[in-house]
Amino acid sequence: MSENTGKNLPMAQSSGCACCSPASSETAAAPTGENTMNTQTFAVTGMTCGHCVNAVTSEVKALPGVSDVNVRLVPDGSSTVTVTSTEPLSDEQVSAALDEAGDYHLARS
Repeated sequence: MSENTGKNLPMAQSSGCACCSPASSETAAAPTGENTMNTQTFAVTGMTCGHCVNAVTSEVKALPGVSDVNVRLVPDGSSTVTVTSTEPLSDEQVSAALDEAGDYHLARS
């Protein structure tokens, strides 16, 4: 067992992680096809409250490759659902998830 001798040890340099930026001003390497993320925004009707947001978020997040879902609720209009995923999602995939969540639909333009 080692004892803490009270000496100050040098702090490890952190290169950052997904939630923390590196302390230096170096630019990150350009993303490759293996680690790029895709962000899509969908207009969704039928959402009126926080329960709707939770249901839609849960079902869309369950789709393969989805890492994040953000919803901007517009109770009497088209809410905005922004999805981050490893591959683009089709309207059919999102529609199926919305149907599973409840009576929610992609807004038609």
